[in-house]
Amino acid sequence: MALAWGPSRAAELSELRIERTEDGVYLTAQFQLALPDTLVDALEKGIPVYFVIEADVVRERWYWYDQELVSARRYLRVAYQPLTRRWRLNVSSEPLAHSGLGVSLAQHYDSLDEVMAAVQRVARWRIADAAALERDGRQTLRFRFRLDVSQLPRTFQMGALGQSDRAIAIERRIELTQEADR
Repeated sequence: MALAWGPSRAAELSELRIERTEDGVYLTAQFQLALPDTLVDALEKGIPVYFVIEADVVRERWYWYDQELVSARRYLRVAYQPLTRRWRLNVSSEPLAHSGLGVSLAQHYDSLDEVMAAVQRVARWRIADAAALERDGRQTLRFRFRLDVSQLPRTFQMGALGQSDRAIAIERRIELTQEADR
């Protein structure tokens, strides 16, 4: 189920898969986003928009808080370059700051539809080593995709506090106990 959508279901998860191999644990996801007009206008004026993809694997414990086994993050920055009339997508495993993009992969696109199609899919993202996850016990994957409102300019942050049109978020939990047999 997709959670935290605005009046017109701004975000919906269509596929979420976990694959265990000998060298690691991989996540594949596909979702649909409907960007609000205010964000599209901001993007077209050259204001970058940031997204965060989070994948946490926890072991459930009845006697204490859940134990976090794996925590992986992917940070995305979508920006329009008015001089070249091209769209740029930066992807990094470290937070992207306003002062610089740090170490990130940059890809260029010709249209907003093309760059958003790239944002809406995650293919074979390695979230953990194979040895990081235990073969027994109850484990749960917590997947989350969200718009990082804290990275927007202050005027958007203040206006976004009570508005659901900018609350783009997807959350899903998957039990990994049945995956342990593979």
